Amino acid sequence: MEFKNLHLDKRPPLAVITLDRPKVLNALNAETIAELSEAFENLAADSAIRVVLLAGAGGRAFVAGADIRELAALNAEEGRVFALRGQDVFRRIETLGKPVIACIQGFALGGGCELAMACTLRLAADDARLGQPEVKLGIMAGYGGSQRLPRLVGRGAGLKLLLTGAIIDAREALRIGLVDEVLPASELMQRAEALAQEIAANAPLALAETLRAVDEGIGLPLDLALLREAVRFGHLCGTADKNEGTQAFLEKRSPVWKGE
Repeated sequence: MEFKNLHLDKRPPLAVITLDRPKVLNALNAETIAELSEAFENLAADSAIRVVLLAGAGGRAFVAGADIRELAALNAEEGRVFALRGQDVFRRIETLGKPVIACIQGFALGGGCELAMACTLRLAADDARLGQPEVKLGIMAGYGGSQRLPRLVGRGAGLKLLLTGAIIDAREALRIGLVDEVLPASELMQRAEALAQEIAANAPLALAETLRAVDEGIGLPLDLALLREAVRFGHLCGTADKNEGTQAFLEKRSPVWKGE
C-alpha cells in the first residue's frame, strides 16, 4: 500500500509501520491519522501478519505530538470531533487482535505518547523523551492520554505528568511503567523485531484471545472477568491450533499454526 505520511512494510509474520514526516518530527495531522486507520485496517485483515512494529522516521522523534497548526484552528465542536476521530483510530490499534510494539526513539509527546500507549508494548531507546504537555497549550490530552496513562502508571504518577506537562526520560518512563524496556538506540529495532518474532511463534488465536481477555477484563469486576476468561479458554480448547500445539509438545516438535 502507498501512503504519503507513512510506510507499511510487510515481512510476514511481521509488519512495520514507519511514520514519515521527519521535518515536523512525525507530528500527527488529520491526513496521517487517516492513513494510520487505513494501514491498521489492512493489517487486521491480513492473516499472514501476526505482530506489528510502529516506529518514527528520522531518529529524532517517534511522534512529537499533534500538528499544532491544525489544533490552533479548532473551535469547540471541531475539537470534540478531532478528539473522537483520534480516539477511534487509537482504539482500533489497541484492539487489533494482534500485538503492536511501539519503537520509541526521541520524542513521544502529546499525541505521540498517546499513540505509544495505545500499543500493546513499548520499547524505548535511551534517548527517548515522553510526556503529555497539552496543559501548556491550554488544552488536555484528547487521544486517550487522560485514561490510558493512569491505567499504565497509576493515578498519582499519571496525574503528575498530565497536570505538570513534564517531559521525562526513558529511564524514568521505565521506572514508572510507561515503557517496558530501554536500550541503546542502535539496538532498538533489532530488539523489537526479536521480541516480535518470539511472540509471532505462538498460536495466533491464543494471542488474539489473550489480548481480548486483558482488554475486556481490566474494566470488569474480577469474578466476571474470570468467567469471561474461562469462556475464551474453552473456545480455544475447541480449535485445531490447540490440538496441534498439544500434539507438537507431546511429539517434541515445533507446532505448525493454521489460525483455526
